[in-house]
Amino acid sequence: QVQLVESGGGLVQAGGSLRLSCAGSGNIPRFNVMGWHRQAPGKQRELVATITNSGTTNYADSVRSRFTISRDNTRNTVYLQMNSLKPEDTAVYYCNFHPFGSGLNFWGQGTQVTVSS
Repeated sequence: QVQLVESGGGLVQAGGSLRLSCAGSGNIPRFNVMGWHRQAPGKQRELVATITNSGTTNYADSVRSRFTISRDNTRNTVYLQMNSLKPEDTAVYYCNFHPFGSGLNFWGQGTQVTVSS
């Protein structure tokens, strides 16, 4: 089992920045991908960004050039630096952990990000 604890959400004005963190604990396989997804009210959960244990990143087109995902493998922690935030970025952001070669997905409890116009 893997436990994920997110932090860093909040309320920010449009154009502002926030940094999300997600710390993993438990049985952490070495080869994995960590990432962030988000879900706005009335919408499906969508991928925001992912990063593998070797540092390969992937971003949704809507956040590319504004958001940066990074990770600290020594602390099993993934970060999401969000700049130039827009009201449409408002959502609950969920941390995700997926061990390669497995059908498993672990999720954090979610953290609210609200961007006011």
